[in-house]
Amino acid sequence: MRILGIDPGIAIVGFGFIDKNGSKLTPVQYGCIQTEAHTPEEERLLHVYEGMLQLIDRYKPEAVALEKLFFNRNVTTAMSVGQARGVLVLAAVQRGLAVAEYTPMQVKQAIVGYGKAEKKQVQEMVRMYLKLSAVPKPDDVADALAVAVCHAHSYTLNSKINEVLRK
Repeated sequence: MRILGIDPGIAIVGFGFIDKNGSKLTPVQYGCIQTEAHTPEEERLLHVYEGMLQLIDRYKPEAVALEKLFFNRNVTTAMSVGQARGVLVLAAVQRGLAVAEYTPMQVKQAIVGYGKAEKKQVQEMVRMYLKLSAVPKPDDVADALAVAVCHAHSYTLNSKINEVLRK
């Protein structure tokens, strides 16, 4: 199964495609979609949307996982990120993909085993899970890969739970 993990943003959208084959996770492609700071917001959103459609069409994921929004004190930033998240979900749904969402705490729990783990711990575990030579940069890319790995683990667990419930 190919999974696309996304760390939503208006300036930087981190993305990471991984393949899950049994318990083996393999990185396929990862990076970010960036928008220019002084560009009108609607143009930035269009750039994010079109960029995500191109990535989905090229790498053909079977599942999409996004990090849920974490609201901080800056409402303006939260609104912009929320709009970017909306166009990312729209791109996935238009391509017929199911979208799973995970809170930052759920991602940390799945990756490190502790929901309040430090960012550096999560990044290092992602590097180790995917056998990467270095932690991907910028942080948004590592975060997107963490979301993809979280979904890979959660998908396996949820599949087993559903199997038991069907019996």
